[in-house]
Amino acid sequence: MRFLFSLKIGWAFAIYALIDILCAGLGMGVPFFCIVLGLPVGWVIVRRLDPHLLSTREMLRKVLNGAALTAAFTFLLMATIWLSSLLMFRDPGMNLANYGMPLILFDPLPSFIGWLVLMIIISPFLQFLLTLFGAHLTWWRSLVD
Repeated sequence: MRFLFSLKIGWAFAIYALIDILCAGLGMGVPFFCIVLGLPVGWVIVRRLDPHLLSTREMLRKVLNGAALTAAFTFLLMATIWLSSLLMFRDPGMNLANYGMPLILFDPLPSFIGWLVLMIIISPFLQFLLTLFGAHLTWWRSLVD
């Protein structure tokens, strides 16, 4: 564990990026595992910092920056995966009902748009929130001890 916490920030982010890409592949483009990855990432962010040496303001700023950076990478990853689907709007003969996504809004076009919004925008935001939650739990636990 000491090795994990002593890595330079560039190497730590490269390892995170590799794990995030693997999680996106494991979910076949659906970022469920990327969202769940937010909990251990929040834990690592706080454990890399020393909560007893930093003020509360500095600690929260660093945690927020780390969570935003990881969520931004997931956003770029999801945009890379899913934005190519927008080309289907140019093809008038494309059958969106047979695309393979769930018809969550009971009509193919709104369901397709909702699915893209869910994958590209909402999922990285959920990862951001879960990273903050994991960091808060770890920080609170370190203050209690």
